[in-house]
Amino acid sequence: MIELEQFKAGQYEKSPAGYQYFVPNRVNEAWIWNNPLINNLLEKAAIKLGELNSYARLVPNIDLFIQLHVTKEAVISSRIEGTQTRIDEALLNETDIAPERRDDWKEVQNYIKALNKAIKELEKLPISSRLIRHTHKILLSSVRGEHKQPGEFRTSQNWIGGTSPADAKFVPPHYQYVNELMGDLENFIHNEEANVPALIRMAIAHYQFETIHPFLDGNGRIGRLLITLFLVDQKIVTKPLLYLSTYFENNKGLYYDNLTFVRTKDDMTQWIKYFLLGVAETAQHTTETLQKVLSLKEKLETKIYTTFGRRSNSAITLLSHLFKHPIVDVREVQKTAKVSYKAANDLVNDFVEAKILKETTGQSRNRLFSFDTYLELFIKNRS
Repeated sequence: MIELEQFKAGQYEKSPAGYQYFVPNRVNEAWIWNNPLINNLLEKAAIKLGELNSYARLVPNIDLFIQLHVTKEAVISSRIEGTQTRIDEALLNETDIAPERRDDWKEVQNYIKALNKAIKELEKLPISSRLIRHTHKILLSSVRGEHKQPGEFRTSQNWIGGTSPADAKFVPPHYQYVNELMGDLENFIHNEEANVPALIRMAIAHYQFETIHPFLDGNGRIGRLLITLFLVDQKIVTKPLLYLSTYFENNKGLYYDNLTFVRTKDDMTQWIKYFLLGVAETAQHTTETLQKVLSLKEKLETKIYTTFGRRSNSAITLLSHLFKHPIVDVREVQKTAKVSYKAANDLVNDFVEAKILKETTGQSRNRLFSFDTYLELFIKNRS
C-alpha cells in the first residue's frame, strides 16, 4: 500500500557513460491519502463528467461532432510537441496544404488515425502494451519519427532537453527497465482490487507513462491520447469527447513543472490535484461547446426550412455533412447532396449568401468553403 503523502517517486542510477537516469518506483499498489481537497476535486470532476455524459446523450447524431473534437485534440497535442498546423488546415486534403507545412499536417493526420483506430480497437483489446505499441506505430508512420522504432519500446537511451543525457533536463530510465515498468503500469491501469478511483488511477498512470518515456519519440502524444482511451475503456465517458491537451497547452510550463515536481519533490499530491482540476474544467467546457453546437444546428435548420424553399432537403443534407466535414468544395457538395454540379454550385452560393459558408481561397478556381461559425466554437472554446 502506498500512502500518497509519503510517496517516493524513485531514485537515480548512474550509467556506465557517467550520466544519471531516473528509475521510477512501481505504482501497482493500493493508494491511500489524507487530503480532503483531493476528495473534493474528485467529486467535482465526477459531477462534471456526469453532466457531459448526460448532455452527450441528448445531442442527436453525436457522432457528427466527435470527429472535430478528435481533430482539435490532434492539433493541440501535436502543437505541444512543436507542430504548427491549425485546425482549419488539419481538415484540408494534402494537396491543399502548402508544401512547407505538409510534414506538420501529416503528423496531425497520423494522430487522428491513431486515436480513431485505438478507440475502435478498445472494442476487442484492453489498454495494454500491445494496444499502445499499435497506436504508436500509426502515429510515427511515414513522418519525422519513422526511423525511431515505430511500434516498439526503445532499446536505447532517450532524454528530454539538452543535446545528450549528460546535459539533459530529464533522463528517463535505462531501456532495460522499460518492459518491466510498462508491465507494472498496465497492471495498475486494470487493478480494480486496489480500490483507487479511476480518475486518480489515470492521473498516476499518466505521470508514470511520461516518466518511463518508453518510446524514442511520440511519448507526449501517446501519453495524452491514453487519457482519453482510459476514460472510454472505463466507461467514465460514453463517447470520446474529453481531451486534456488544451488544458495542458494553456500553460505548458505548469504541466511540465507539475510532472517534474513528482520526480524531484515526491509531490504526487500536487500533480493529482492539477489533473483532477483539468478534468473538471475540460468536461465543463466540452459540455458548453456541445450546447453551442446544438443551438447552432437548430438555428441553421430553422433558417434553411424557412428560407431555402425547394432546396431545403438538399440544404439539410449538406448541413449535416458540414458538421463532420466543415471545409468543402463544390465537387464534394455535389457528391454529398447527390445533385448536378450546377445545382451544387447554386447551393453553395446560397450557403455563402446565408453566411453559413465562407469562401477561403480568394480564387476563382479550386475554391474551398469553410463552415466558420462551427469551427469558431472549437477554436474559441478551450474544450
